[in-house]
Amino acid sequence: MSEKKTLLAVSGGIDSMCMAEIYVRRCPSDSIAVAHCNFNLRGAESDGDEALVRSWAESHGVRCHVRSFDTRAFAAEHGVSIEMAARELRYRWFAQLCESEGYEEVAVAHNANDNAETLMLNLLRGSGMKGLSGMAEVSSLPVPAGSAVRLIRPMLEMTRKQIEGYALAHGVKYRHDSTNFSSEYKRNMLRNEVFPVFERVNPSVVRTLNREMGYFAEANEIVADYCRKEMEEICHPEERSDVRISYRALLSRKHWRYLLYHILEPYGFNSATLASIEDLLSSDRTVSGKRFDSKEYTVLMERDHMYVVPLTAGRAGNDLLCHARPSLSHARPDLASDDAFMPVHGAGTYHVNGRAFKVEMIPWESGMSVRQPDGILLLDADKLKFPFVLRAWRSGDWFIPLGMKGKKKVSDLFTDLKYDTFMKASAVMIADVQTEGLADVQHIAGVAGVRIDDRYKVVSDTRSVVRISPADRLIQL
Repeated sequence: MSEKKTLLAVSGGIDSMCMAEIYVRRCPSDSIAVAHCNFNLRGAESDGDEALVRSWAESHGVRCHVRSFDTRAFAAEHGVSIEMAARELRYRWFAQLCESEGYEEVAVAHNANDNAETLMLNLLRGSGMKGLSGMAEVSSLPVPAGSAVRLIRPMLEMTRKQIEGYALAHGVKYRHDSTNFSSEYKRNMLRNEVFPVFERVNPSVVRTLNREMGYFAEANEIVADYCRKEMEEICHPEERSDVRISYRALLSRKHWRYLLYHILEPYGFNSATLASIEDLLSSDRTVSGKRFDSKEYTVLMERDHMYVVPLTAGRAGNDLLCHARPSLSHARPDLASDDAFMPVHGAGTYHVNGRAFKVEMIPWESGMSVRQPDGILLLDADKLKFPFVLRAWRSGDWFIPLGMKGKKKVSDLFTDLKYDTFMKASAVMIADVQTEGLADVQHIAGVAGVRIDDRYKVVSDTRSVVRISPADRLIQL
């Protein structure tokens, strides 16, 4: 047993009650504590589990923490399953307890059967080599912000039959969870219906699968080492994206399909999306301009490379921050809901669509140069009045470029400038909303950092100027 101060996750079931019994027999009572989650999913049964854990802790002189959760409400609010909601609530609370009470590790009672079931679930959902490795005996608490607290599984080598034997031999009191006998949940279906069939083929199937997972874990480390070495030539540092992948370098590798999976899987791209990208790369079709989305990231395909960027770089974002007047940074109901945008109410630094711009008001005097500095736009303040909007580019946007008389689509400007898909996605329009309202997509006063509309140029009788300049390069959100 560990010499660290340990928090035991105890549900009241046979696995965790045996774990608690083993710990209290081998460790000083002041070096351990128990934590029980009442998820309020089984009515009186849940309350009975809590009562057993409290009673056991009191009789053994062990400190007991109990937390009650409205699990169904949390699941509905966050759009996740009951299982996922319970998992997230449990581990978040464990992390909070460790921080506030000084526990150095959390022990959970996963056993060899749980590990074998996890292997099968991972195979069915498609989790790659990592999923074949099963559970680790020592890892970190799986909480969103990460955790330095160890998560240990001291029962991982014990089968369920061994645990049942220990409970019988030592008179361990425990409670049955009636939902374990229902096949409503995927894990229970495997446990109740699938593994009994496996055991008829191989009575030692749990032991066999756990041994194989050890081999898979070693194989995964070998594959990971291979991928890391290959990625040094395939993936290149890129200031404006998370990853830039060279097609030529990737496709020259014998195992390029797995390398692509290894690179993109951490960004949440599922097997169907990965198959589509593989199909495109192995065909003679044009790849440039194609895009593929995961929940939080986008793959942008260009002629020679693909880029992995945060989804907000090319889609609606919520980075609506006005440093000058934060109270004015809010959504406007009359703007299309799929736009990344920022209302500009005065001078300040504004973030939108993954970029930052500085807006200034400058008095204009006779004799001052009207030349537009590189990347800096000067617009007549009497023509572009506050509030205006900085927003993402839409395909129908047009303007009259400085020095021209006729209309030009912004998309044609992008073509002239040889913009790739990434650059188009991160472009920011200066939209004049003074007269037509936010819904008027045609009233473009300029393309931030590039060019203004001729109608907003500085003239001889200009009194003041709105100067818009890049505050920084592309921001990684």
